[in-house]
Amino acid sequence: MNETITIKEVATKKEFNNFFKFPYILFRNDKMWVPQLLSGEKRTLNPEKNPAFEFCKAKMFLAYKENKIVGRIVGIINYKVNEVWGQKRIRFGWIDFIDDKEVTQQLLKAVEDWGKQEGLTEIVGPMGFTNMDKTGMKVYGFDVDDPISCYNNPEYYPKIIEEIGYQKEVDTIQYVMQGSQPVPEKVSRINNLIKEKYNLRIVEGISKKEMIKRYGVKIFEAVNKSYAGLFGFVPLTEKQIHYYIKQNFSFLDLKLICFIADENDDIVGFGVSMPSLVGALRKNKGKLFPFGWIHLLNAFKNYETTNLVLTGVVPEWQNKGIHSLYHAEMNNNYIALGVKTAIASPQLENNEAHRVWEKYNSEIAIRRRVYIKKL
Repeated sequence: MNETITIKEVATKKEFNNFFKFPYILFRNDKMWVPQLLSGEKRTLNPEKNPAFEFCKAKMFLAYKENKIVGRIVGIINYKVNEVWGQKRIRFGWIDFIDDKEVTQQLLKAVEDWGKQEGLTEIVGPMGFTNMDKTGMKVYGFDVDDPISCYNNPEYYPKIIEEIGYQKEVDTIQYVMQGSQPVPEKVSRINNLIKEKYNLRIVEGISKKEMIKRYGVKIFEAVNKSYAGLFGFVPLTEKQIHYYIKQNFSFLDLKLICFIADENDDIVGFGVSMPSLVGALRKNKGKLFPFGWIHLLNAFKNYETTNLVLTGVVPEWQNKGIHSLYHAEMNNNYIALGVKTAIASPQLENNEAHRVWEKYNSEIAIRRRVYIKKL
């Protein structure tokens, strides 16, 4: 006799907290799992704190079997994305489930049914509210630690998702490279010529406070320009820009970033990386207090492994070698800091920008997939 599966929309504070506790139960014996910062996760899904809710709706669901939580999911309708891209899509994200096909089906069906009620015709995911959130389910590289900016999932997830009719929409790839390898002499020589030809400079010699004040908004303006046209992207609003500055820029390590400015002091290219926080999050289980912050503080002093989290070049400066400038500058910093391994941020598999990694000792370490299904 099959056990009854019940899907319930999160409606109480207790259910809200249980939603975030579930992965700790599901993955308690999974050595590859990386807990997320609970405070950040809860903030993202709080309509009163995340400005994306100005143009998005979301519903959180939990799956129960014999009164025991066996899965979770979030359904998201991003009205702005649907308008800009001419689509009728609902997104799913924050999906976790036991190794059970029926549980997965019922979780996704809850989001599918909501999408149908709203007159939508397709479901895609895993995705968040915006491209600043985690995107894509890992389908390759299960023995590689996931950066905190990416979804973490076991190998059975994509197998079940595909068994129940979801198909590939797009894939992203992530390269891993030796962090201490020297910048090729040819690359350094060409980079110097590029800077001289276009009167470009690397932003340096200022404090973090001054960096945020002068370039915080400019960085996200550059993000809006450079990511335009990429899968599912719409420009960040002014409120979102200040939200992300407040939430993320205090963690910046100036030794691990590179901003390229033109003669007008506008940002034309950018690379942002940070030390891996995987070990710290496994120790503090995603909690800052009472002593979790100590593990994070120590992690920010350990440069052995770094993660690239944000890179880009504004359109009018693309195909001029700008990406090579910030990659080479960051590479030199990695050498000085003793970085052993660097993991690139996810890039669409058909994005020519990832070819820069082919100039270095690198290989594709992780592949992630966004799925789609007709409603």
